[in-house]
Amino acid sequence: MRRVIMLIMLVVVWLSTYAQVNYSVDSMRVANAEWSVDTMEGFYLKRYHFGDGALFCSAQHLFVIEIPARSHRRLAFVSDTALTEVSTLAKRNGAFAAVNGSFFDMDAGNPVCYLRIDGKPIGENTPAKTDSVNRKYYQFATMALRGGRARLAVPDSNRLWEESLPDSNIMTAGPMLLRKGEMVPQRDDRTFVTHRHNRTALGLRPDGTTLLVVADGRFKHQAEGLTLSELELVMRWLGCSDAINLDGGGSSTMYVQGKPYGGVVNYPSDNRQHDHEGQRPVSNAILVL
Repeated sequence: MRRVIMLIMLVVVWLSTYAQVNYSVDSMRVANAEWSVDTMEGFYLKRYHFGDGALFCSAQHLFVIEIPARSHRRLAFVSDTALTEVSTLAKRNGAFAAVNGSFFDMDAGNPVCYLRIDGKPIGENTPAKTDSVNRKYYQFATMALRGGRARLAVPDSNRLWEESLPDSNIMTAGPMLLRKGEMVPQRDDRTFVTHRHNRTALGLRPDGTTLLVVADGRFKHQAEGLTLSELELVMRWLGCSDAINLDGGGSSTMYVQGKPYGGVVNYPSDNRQHDHEGQRPVSNAILVL
Protein backbone atom coordinates (compact mmCIF):
# COMPACT_ATOMS: atom_id res chain seq x y z
CA MET A 1 0.00 0.00 0.00
CA ARG A 2 2.81 2.37 0.90
CA ARG A 3 4.46 1.70 -2.45
CA VAL A 4 1.22 2.51 -4.27
CA ILE A 5 0.89 5.82 -2.41
CA MET A 6 4.51 6.70 -3.21
CA LEU A 7 3.97 5.86 -6.88
CA ILE A 8 0.84 8.05 -7.02
CA MET A 9 2.75 10.94 -5.43
CA LEU A 10 5.56 10.58 -7.95
CA VAL A 11 3.10 10.60 -10.83
CA VAL A 12 1.41 13.75 -9.48
CA VAL A 13 4.77 15.50 -9.13
CA TRP A 14 5.77 14.39 -12.63
CA LEU A 15 2.53 15.63 -14.14
CA SER A 16 2.87 18.97 -12.37
CA THR A 17 6.42 19.39 -13.61
CA TYR A 18 5.42 18.33 -17.11
CA ALA A 19 2.63 20.93 -17.19
CA GLN A 20 5.05 23.67 -16.13
CA VAL A 21 7.58 22.61 -18.76
CA ASN A 22 4.80 22.49 -21.33
CA TYR A 23 3.83 26.12 -20.66
CA SER A 24 7.44 27.15 -21.04
CA VAL A 25 7.72 25.28 -24.33
CA ASP A 26 4.37 26.62 -25.50
CA SER A 27 5.40 30.21 -24.81
CA MET A 28 8.50 29.73 -26.94
CA ARG A 29 6.42 28.16 -29.71
CA VAL A 30 4.16 31.22 -29.83
CA ALA A 31 7.09 33.62 -29.65
CA ASN A 32 9.14 31.80 -32.29
CA ALA A 33 6.32 30.78 -34.63
CA GLU A 34 6.89 31.66 -38.27
CA TRP A 35 3.67 33.62 -38.56
CA SER A 36 2.16 34.24 -41.95
CA VAL A 37 2.20 38.06 -42.11
CA ASP A 38 0.22 40.23 -44.53
CA THR A 39 1.18 43.89 -44.42
CA MET A 40 -2.01 45.86 -44.84
CA GLU A 41 -2.45 49.63 -44.96
CA GLY A 42 -1.91 50.67 -41.35
CA PHE A 43 -2.01 47.21 -39.74
CA TYR A 44 -0.77 43.65 -40.04
CA LEU A 45 -2.69 40.39 -40.40
CA LYS A 46 -0.86 37.47 -38.78
CA ARG A 47 -1.86 33.81 -38.90
CA TYR A 48 -0.39 30.61 -37.56
CA HIS A 49 -1.61 27.05 -37.28
CA PHE A 50 -0.19 24.97 -34.43
CA GLY A 51 -0.55 21.32 -35.44
CA ASP A 52 -2.22 18.65 -33.34
CA GLY A 53 -0.52 18.56 -29.94
CA ALA A 54 1.71 21.57 -30.64
CA LEU A 55 0.08 24.12 -28.29
CA PHE A 56 -1.45 23.18 -24.93
CA CYS A 57 -1.22 19.57 -26.17
CA SER A 58 -3.79 20.44 -28.84
CA ALA A 59 -4.20 21.89 -32.31
CA GLN A 60 -4.76 25.64 -32.40
CA HIS A 61 -5.30 28.20 -35.16
CA LEU A 62 -4.63 31.81 -34.20
CA PHE A 63 -5.41 34.98 -36.14
CA VAL A 64 -4.10 38.41 -35.11
CA ILE A 65 -4.77 41.92 -36.38
CA GLU A 66 -1.92 44.08 -35.12
CA ILE A 67 -2.40 47.85 -35.21
CA PRO A 68 0.82 49.73 -34.32
CA ALA A 69 0.61 52.72 -32.02
CA ARG A 70 1.72 55.00 -34.85
CA SER A 71 -0.98 53.73 -37.23
CA HIS A 72 -3.64 56.08 -38.56
CA ARG A 73 -6.21 53.28 -38.25
CA ARG A 74 -8.84 53.66 -35.55
CA LEU A 75 -11.39 51.40 -33.89
CA ALA A 76 -15.15 51.85 -33.89
CA PHE A 77 -18.13 49.94 -32.55
CA VAL A 78 -21.11 49.05 -34.71
CA SER A 79 -24.47 47.46 -33.96
CA ASP A 80 -27.62 46.62 -35.89
CA THR A 81 -31.26 46.11 -34.97
CA ALA A 82 -31.13 42.67 -36.61
CA LEU A 83 -28.45 40.03 -36.14
CA THR A 84 -25.93 40.46 -38.95
CA GLU A 85 -22.71 38.72 -39.98
CA VAL A 86 -19.44 40.46 -39.09
CA SER A 87 -18.36 40.66 -42.74
CA THR A 88 -21.62 42.40 -43.67
CA LEU A 89 -21.33 44.89 -40.80
CA ALA A 90 -17.76 45.62 -41.91
CA LYS A 91 -18.62 46.12 -45.57
CA ARG A 92 -21.63 48.32 -44.82
CA ASN A 93 -19.43 50.64 -42.80
CA GLY A 94 -16.39 50.66 -45.08
CA ALA A 95 -14.18 48.91 -42.52
CA PHE A 96 -10.76 47.56 -43.44
CA ALA A 97 -11.08 44.82 -40.83
CA ALA A 98 -13.41 43.68 -38.07
CA VAL A 99 -14.01 41.11 -35.35
CA ASN A 100 -17.16 40.20 -33.46
CA GLY A 101 -17.85 42.26 -30.35
CA SER A 102 -19.64 41.63 -27.07
CA PHE A 103 -22.27 39.14 -25.92
CA PHE A 104 -25.88 39.19 -27.10
CA ASP A 105 -29.19 37.37 -26.84
CA MET A 106 -29.35 35.01 -29.80
CA ASP A 107 -33.16 34.95 -29.75
CA ALA A 108 -33.99 38.59 -29.11
CA GLY A 109 -30.92 39.93 -30.90
CA ASN A 110 -30.09 42.59 -28.31
CA PRO A 111 -26.76 43.06 -26.49
CA VAL A 112 -26.65 41.63 -22.96
CA CYS A 113 -23.72 43.82 -21.93
CA TYR A 114 -23.51 47.59 -21.79
CA LEU A 115 -22.98 49.16 -25.22
CA ARG A 116 -22.90 52.84 -26.13
CA ILE A 117 -22.17 54.02 -29.68
CA ASP A 118 -21.65 57.70 -30.54
CA GLY A 119 -23.26 58.67 -27.27
CA LYS A 120 -26.37 56.53 -27.76
CA PRO A 121 -27.07 53.66 -25.33
CA ILE A 122 -27.60 50.47 -27.34
CA GLY A 123 -27.50 47.77 -24.66
CA GLU A 124 -27.37 47.37 -20.90
CA ASN A 125 -25.87 44.83 -18.52
CA THR A 126 -28.77 42.42 -18.20
CA PRO A 127 -29.43 41.33 -14.61
CA ALA A 128 -29.41 37.79 -13.31
CA LYS A 129 -32.77 36.22 -12.46
CA THR A 130 -32.08 36.43 -8.74
CA ASP A 131 -29.81 39.51 -8.62
CA SER A 132 -30.73 42.78 -10.30
CA VAL A 133 -27.95 44.80 -8.67
CA ASN A 134 -24.66 43.02 -9.32
CA ARG A 135 -23.29 42.24 -12.74
CA LYS A 136 -22.76 38.84 -14.32
CA TYR A 137 -19.35 37.22 -14.66
CA TYR A 138 -18.91 38.14 -18.33
CA GLN A 139 -19.72 41.82 -17.64
CA PHE A 140 -16.59 42.58 -15.61
CA ALA A 141 -14.46 44.34 -18.23
CA THR A 142 -15.14 47.60 -20.03
CA MET A 143 -13.58 49.15 -23.12
CA ALA A 144 -13.90 52.82 -24.01
CA LEU A 145 -12.74 54.31 -27.31
CA ARG A 146 -10.88 57.60 -27.17
CA GLY A 147 -9.66 58.93 -30.48
CA GLY A 148 -10.31 55.50 -31.94
CA ARG A 149 -8.01 53.82 -29.43
CA ALA A 150 -9.17 51.38 -26.79
CA ARG A 151 -8.83 52.02 -23.06
CA LEU A 152 -9.67 49.14 -20.71
CA ALA A 153 -11.11 49.31 -17.21
CA VAL A 154 -12.43 46.92 -14.58
CA PRO A 155 -15.87 48.08 -13.38
CA ASP A 156 -17.13 47.54 -9.87
CA SER A 157 -19.90 45.05 -9.16
CA ASN A 158 -22.71 47.58 -9.71
CA ARG A 159 -24.16 46.67 -13.10
CA LEU A 160 -25.09 50.33 -13.78
CA TRP A 161 -21.49 51.55 -13.35
CA GLU A 162 -20.98 52.46 -17.03
CA GLU A 163 -23.87 54.92 -17.09
CA SER A 164 -21.72 57.54 -15.34
CA LEU A 165 -18.82 57.29 -17.82
CA PRO A 166 -18.39 60.32 -20.11
CA ASP A 167 -17.09 58.43 -23.14
CA SER A 168 -19.21 58.33 -26.29
CA ASN A 169 -18.23 54.77 -27.22
CA ILE A 170 -18.24 52.05 -24.57
CA MET A 171 -18.40 48.27 -24.83
CA THR A 172 -18.58 45.95 -21.84
CA ALA A 173 -17.66 42.28 -22.05
CA GLY A 174 -15.39 40.10 -20.00
CA PRO A 175 -13.88 38.86 -18.00
CA MET A 176 -10.65 40.84 -17.98
CA LEU A 177 -7.73 38.60 -18.92
CA LEU A 178 -4.69 40.77 -18.23
CA ARG A 179 -4.40 43.95 -16.18
CA LYS A 180 -1.22 46.02 -15.93
CA GLY A 181 0.92 43.08 -16.92
CA GLU A 182 -0.66 40.60 -14.51
CA MET A 183 -2.89 37.65 -15.32
CA VAL A 184 -6.34 38.04 -13.78
CA PRO A 185 -7.48 34.99 -11.76
CA GLN A 186 -10.39 33.23 -13.42
CA ARG A 187 -13.20 31.19 -11.89
CA ASP A 188 -12.97 27.42 -12.02
CA ASP A 189 -16.68 26.66 -11.67
CA ARG A 190 -17.90 27.70 -15.13
CA THR A 191 -17.52 25.65 -18.31
CA PHE A 192 -17.49 29.03 -20.11
CA VAL A 193 -14.08 29.44 -18.45
CA THR A 194 -12.67 25.93 -18.13
CA HIS A 195 -13.77 24.32 -21.42
CA ARG A 196 -12.10 25.02 -24.73
CA HIS A 197 -14.07 27.25 -27.09
CA ASN A 198 -13.46 29.59 -30.00
CA ARG A 199 -12.31 32.89 -28.51
CA THR A 200 -12.10 36.55 -29.48
CA ALA A 201 -10.06 39.05 -27.47
CA LEU A 202 -8.63 42.55 -27.61
CA GLY A 203 -5.22 43.27 -26.13
CA LEU A 204 -2.97 46.27 -25.61
CA ARG A 205 0.81 46.22 -25.56
CA PRO A 206 2.74 48.66 -23.38
CA ASP A 207 3.90 50.58 -26.48
CA GLY A 208 0.30 51.30 -27.53
CA THR A 209 -0.04 48.55 -30.13
CA THR A 210 -3.57 47.11 -30.32
CA LEU A 211 -4.20 43.42 -31.01
CA LEU A 212 -7.47 41.86 -32.14
CA VAL A 213 -7.15 38.10 -31.68
CA VAL A 214 -9.34 35.19 -32.78
CA ALA A 215 -8.68 31.58 -31.84
CA ASP A 216 -10.68 29.05 -33.80
CA GLY A 217 -12.31 26.13 -32.01
CA ARG A 218 -14.61 23.12 -32.08
CA PHE A 219 -12.51 21.26 -34.64
CA LYS A 220 -10.42 18.86 -32.59
CA HIS A 221 -7.73 18.01 -35.12
CA GLN A 222 -7.55 21.46 -36.73
CA ALA A 223 -8.35 23.94 -33.94
CA GLU A 224 -9.60 22.77 -30.57
CA GLY A 225 -10.10 26.21 -29.00
CA LEU A 226 -8.84 27.70 -25.74
CA THR A 227 -9.90 27.84 -22.12
CA LEU A 228 -9.90 31.37 -20.70
CA SER A 229 -6.69 30.61 -18.79
CA GLU A 230 -5.06 29.46 -22.03
CA LEU A 231 -6.32 32.59 -23.77
CA GLU A 232 -4.73 34.67 -21.00
CA LEU A 233 -1.40 32.97 -21.65
CA VAL A 234 -1.64 33.48 -25.41
CA MET A 235 -2.39 37.20 -24.98
CA ARG A 236 0.54 37.52 -22.57
CA TRP A 237 2.87 35.65 -24.94
CA LEU A 238 1.78 38.00 -27.72
CA GLY A 239 3.15 40.85 -25.61
CA CYS A 240 -0.05 42.32 -24.16
CA SER A 241 -0.12 43.97 -20.75
CA ASP A 242 -3.90 44.41 -20.77
CA ALA A 243 -6.54 42.26 -22.46
CA ILE A 244 -10.28 41.72 -22.48
CA ASN A 245 -12.29 38.64 -23.44
CA LEU A 246 -15.05 39.24 -25.98
CA ASP A 247 -17.88 37.02 -27.21
CA GLY A 248 -16.61 33.68 -28.49
CA GLY A 249 -17.86 30.30 -29.59
CA GLY A 250 -19.68 30.34 -32.92
CA SER A 251 -19.55 34.16 -32.89
CA SER A 252 -15.76 34.34 -33.23
CA THR A 253 -15.06 35.85 -36.65
CA MET A 254 -12.27 37.90 -38.21
CA TYR A 255 -12.80 39.88 -41.41
CA VAL A 256 -10.11 41.63 -43.49
CA GLN A 257 -11.01 43.59 -46.60
CA GLY A 258 -9.80 42.11 -49.87
CA LYS A 259 -9.07 38.63 -48.58
CA PRO A 260 -10.61 35.52 -50.16
CA TYR A 261 -13.89 33.99 -48.98
CA GLY A 262 -15.54 37.39 -48.72
CA GLY A 263 -12.84 38.61 -46.36
CA VAL A 264 -13.45 35.98 -43.66
CA VAL A 265 -9.92 34.87 -42.77
CA ASN A 266 -10.63 32.46 -39.89
CA TYR A 267 -12.83 29.36 -39.78
CA PRO A 268 -16.07 30.30 -37.97
CA SER A 269 -17.74 27.20 -36.59
CA ASP A 270 -21.46 27.95 -36.63
CA ASN A 271 -22.03 25.65 -39.63
CA ARG A 272 -19.99 22.87 -37.97
CA GLN A 273 -17.71 22.72 -41.00
CA HIS A 274 -14.02 23.60 -41.06
CA ASP A 275 -14.37 26.25 -43.74
CA HIS A 276 -14.91 30.00 -44.05
CA GLU A 277 -18.69 29.82 -44.44
CA GLY A 278 -19.78 29.40 -40.82
CA GLN A 279 -20.32 32.99 -39.70
CA ARG A 280 -22.90 33.48 -36.97
CA PRO A 281 -25.02 36.62 -37.28
CA VAL A 282 -24.13 38.86 -34.33
CA SER A 283 -25.48 41.92 -32.59
CA ASN A 284 -22.33 44.06 -32.67
CA ALA A 285 -18.74 44.19 -33.88
CA ILE A 286 -15.46 46.06 -33.54
CA LEU A 287 -14.35 47.73 -36.75
CA VAL A 288 -10.94 48.89 -37.96
CA LEU A 289 -11.54 52.08 -39.95
